[in-house]
Amino acid sequence: MYQTITSAYIEELRQILGNEYVLVDDEALQKYGHDETEDLQFNPEVVVKPETAEQVSQILLLCNKHDIPVTPRGAGTGLSGGALPVYGGIVLSTERLNKIIEIDERNLQATVEVGVITQVFQEAVKEKGLFYPPDPSSRGSCFLGGNLAESAGGPKAVKYGVTKDYVLNLEVVLPTGEIIWTGANVLKNSTGYNLTQLMVGSEGTLGVITKIVFKLIPYPPYDLLMLVPFFNAEKACQAVSAIFKAGVIPSCLEFMERDAIDNTLKYVDINFPIKDEVKAHLIIEVDGNDMDVLMKDCEKISEVLEQFECDEILFAESANQKDELWRIRRAAGEASKAHCIYKEEDTVVPRAELATLLKGVKEIGSKYGFRTLCYGHAGDGNLHVNILKDDISDEDWNHKVPEGVKEIFDLCIRLKGTISGEHGIGFVQKEYMNIPFNQTQLELQKGIKKLFDPNGIMNPGKIFV
Repeated sequence: MYQTITSAYIEELRQILGNEYVLVDDEALQKYGHDETEDLQFNPEVVVKPETAEQVSQILLLCNKHDIPVTPRGAGTGLSGGALPVYGGIVLSTERLNKIIEIDERNLQATVEVGVITQVFQEAVKEKGLFYPPDPSSRGSCFLGGNLAESAGGPKAVKYGVTKDYVLNLEVVLPTGEIIWTGANVLKNSTGYNLTQLMVGSEGTLGVITKIVFKLIPYPPYDLLMLVPFFNAEKACQAVSAIFKAGVIPSCLEFMERDAIDNTLKYVDINFPIKDEVKAHLIIEVDGNDMDVLMKDCEKISEVLEQFECDEILFAESANQKDELWRIRRAAGEASKAHCIYKEEDTVVPRAELATLLKGVKEIGSKYGFRTLCYGHAGDGNLHVNILKDDISDEDWNHKVPEGVKEIFDLCIRLKGTISGEHGIGFVQKEYMNIPFNQTQLELQKGIKKLFDPNGIMNPGKIFV
């Protein structure tokens, strides 16, 4: 159904962008043919690097006219195959759309382009005493546009919310070339359908986002970090909801089981002794404006944790110690990838069901013969399940393991959760979409896709089978 890109089309693209920003060499096609999803590779026919929304518009007009598939791409840090050009065609890289246009200190807002690195943006607003909380593990390299595509979260989501909670307005180029703003730069908006939130999490299937208006909040000046060892991983998970029930809302509440910690420590080369009998850790952070209040919160958390057979609680005593603890947590995904071929499932359930989910994952792994490394954002019930290939045969990896994944997702739905909390559906999870959604729900979503993208050129092969 899609057209092969001819030399004439490449010449048109060069007229729009200039020769330097239209790439057809093998090295570039190889580079832009993968992201961080497993070991998958799908090379595009050409890579383009626009600098303005107007250039994006011209590219999409050309592609829509000639039925050329377009795969928008941020930094390529995704874990669901969202940036893989599975039908070839064009990869539209947003790396040149990298300007922080305005930080509005009066209204606590910022207008940015989608190719800005998340950490760069966070540091820029922090210099003005402001805070943009979403902080995925790849924040040092991922782009804000990619965060929007998946509605990324990160450790601070438990207190502050995910990407969608900070988006006020978007500039979007539609597949037919029109450039629109989806909303208004206001905190309240009850005017028509919410196109802004529809675009967030749409994984590049409805249009190309080029500019974002974010709301910001004041930066909290103080934080305290606790590392809590547990002799039982399920009890660590059970402790999570008890902390909230006690009236404390941590700024971060992360879970790492023992195997995930051991695997990560080999990767980051940090000397971090752990007793043999410790099976899991919680990393708990509180933040705010008053250190006395934070100390009282930690005392209350400690009282709760004593009920769940934890070992001695470690308080990070320096900024360096905090950084090392966060480095261990943030490197968990990279460590899994470095260890061997793996699949990462982004499960999420109500937080009080986290222990049941963890137990179920382990039982399903035993049933189907695969080993898992589990860690994640325990405070919001988001458990990352890394399935390691180890010595599993290719036949079982391709056919038996997916049956186990399906059972894990079925368990999530029974627990009133769903199959992705922050990584998105993309290419690798689309066959499971009939687990959380019935046919009516799927057809409604496909109808929205058809309305925005009548010729189906935007990131085809994603979300839906």
